[in-house]
Amino acid sequence: MFSRRTLLVGGTALLAASPLRTLAQSAEPAIHVMKDPNCGCCSAWIDILANDGFAITTEASAGTLLMRYKLDNGVPQEMVSCHTGRVDGYMIEGHVPVADIRRLLVERPDAVGLAVPGMPFGSPGMGPESEREAFNVFLIRRDGAAEVFSRYEAA
Repeated sequence: MFSRRTLLVGGTALLAASPLRTLAQSAEPAIHVMKDPNCGCCSAWIDILANDGFAITTEASAGTLLMRYKLDNGVPQEMVSCHTGRVDGYMIEGHVPVADIRRLLVERPDAVGLAVPGMPFGSPGMGPESEREAFNVFLIRRDGAAEVFSRYEAA
């Protein structure tokens, strides 16, 4: 005769060893991107993320609606760029490199997210990296303060 405890322990052990659990743990992060439907650089950045294994969904938005979305989700006006992503509770503003997004997801700081303000040439989706201008990736704190998360020197 099996007790309820025995069944629960056995069921938990089976779940822990399940191939579905392994698949779920290895799944790449999903990122939802709000972008102007006519923006080519946004699409180029999305392609870079997709090629690196991110699961991407997009939503068309522009003008005041897109700006309101950014501000309502904690992105300060001085940090805005052309598109905004949300991944695992973090906001990703602008042409943030994949390595920085992955680092954010590993380190999990108490923050709104990351931003590359403006559209620096040579950042992901903004032209060849070999001709890159220097730019910073900022960590946006919950109080709106920002600090340099990563620095990319000019190429």
